[in-house]
Amino acid sequence: MHIHILGICGTFMGSLAQLACAAGHRVTGCDSNVYPPMSTQLEQVGIELIEGFQPEQLQLNPDMIVVGNVVSRGNPLMEAVMERGIPYTSGPQWMSDHLLQGRWVMAVAGTHGKTTTSSMLAWILEQAGMAPGYLIGGVPANFSCSARLGDSDFFVIEADEYDTAFFDKRSKFVHYRPRTLVLNNLEYDHADIFPDLAAIQRQFHHLIRTVPANGQILTSADSAALEEVLEMGCWSEVKRLGERANSDCEWQVEKRSADGSHFCVYLSGELVGEVSWGLRGDHNLQNALAALAAARHVGVTPDHACEALASFKGVKRRLELLGEVGRGGRVKLYDDFAHHPTAITSTLEGVRAGIGSDRLLAIIEPRSNTMKLGVHKQALADSVKAADESFWYQPGQLEWQLAETLQSGDTLSSSDGSSSAATVFATTDAIVAATVERVTCDQSVNWHLVIMSNGGFENIHQRLLTALQAALRGETAVSDLLID
Repeated sequence: MHIHILGICGTFMGSLAQLACAAGHRVTGCDSNVYPPMSTQLEQVGIELIEGFQPEQLQLNPDMIVVGNVVSRGNPLMEAVMERGIPYTSGPQWMSDHLLQGRWVMAVAGTHGKTTTSSMLAWILEQAGMAPGYLIGGVPANFSCSARLGDSDFFVIEADEYDTAFFDKRSKFVHYRPRTLVLNNLEYDHADIFPDLAAIQRQFHHLIRTVPANGQILTSADSAALEEVLEMGCWSEVKRLGERANSDCEWQVEKRSADGSHFCVYLSGELVGEVSWGLRGDHNLQNALAALAAARHVGVTPDHACEALASFKGVKRRLELLGEVGRGGRVKLYDDFAHHPTAITSTLEGVRAGIGSDRLLAIIEPRSNTMKLGVHKQALADSVKAADESFWYQPGQLEWQLAETLQSGDTLSSSDGSSSAATVFATTDAIVAATVERVTCDQSVNWHLVIMSNGGFENIHQRLLTALQAALRGETAVSDLLID
């Protein structure tokens, strides 16, 4: 089959394209922005890319048009497809019909932790010799790519609740028909498409309806929102996950170190595994517990799964260490994808637990659609309490003022760049300059800089790393970086 993918350079659609190509289909595609790294990945596997959405692309005579959710009515190519009566479908639907049929689908859903938990689960199965297929919305450090077909019946997929396409407003995950379903947590998010939490819960209920009676649902016992979803109706076995102190949970985790780098796992009250690894934070313990429980459903014993987690390297952009600068690496720079107050809080608390009295600076871009709408703005001040300071970027398209929100939480004492708990900046250049000034003013202090955004953040990561390297080597005076 020849499929032509509209919106091919998105994370999901690009991964779908690579899977389709590996399955023997001819794949072409187009997008408004065709650029690396996704364009490079696609071209390397022989996928022809076209910039833009010109109707002339239909001269390729594809058998099926696969439509990404970035495409809307009025798109010239989509309008031509509809006018000519050419068959079209969504990415999730095509994947369900052509790649997931007959496979044991293991789906990971929830507001937070989908990418990390999916990566952990795929790695556990890989180490168990199960050679799973997978599609993950990130780049797992233990694998060379974010998607592959695999050589077994098992397929791990990050199950996103975002809508499917302009003609199918159901969540993507209702197409996957999982036999093993992880529900990590549930909060209000995606305010651009969901009016309230109840609307998201309804989609999760639809997902639960697709799990067979002999399937299994693994859910966090700490989420009242998920319990409400289960009360809407459930026809499958449910296993609950939680901390050791929660006696109602079949699966339990117990932290043995403050930062979560060492923990124990219990099943039905019995100690079944112990893990020491390089990840931090209570949220990653919950992610690990979910992956362990899901792997157990397909036959991987907890002791073998714990052994696999000990070698898990994490996921790109999930508290990824980008570099260490200065004598003895006293300044460490991290990249993190957190874009929701809960995720910001859990990440920073995890870092704080592992660094003692070192200084912690959070550098945050409120970029997600939910953030732009200001839905969670009242929670932002409390989300950074674990940090000594926070620098916030106020982009021009943000219609509400960060400074007013942070002041309401008594965390902003000034807005002129002087030392304060929280500072708002209008440019990323100013953030770079202020950060360099902070870390160079006292050469005896160790710093941990955590950049948090779900986008490129104007490449501030590399710019800041380069500026720090130059300043700490004495090649650039701090005054040269400061913005008037």
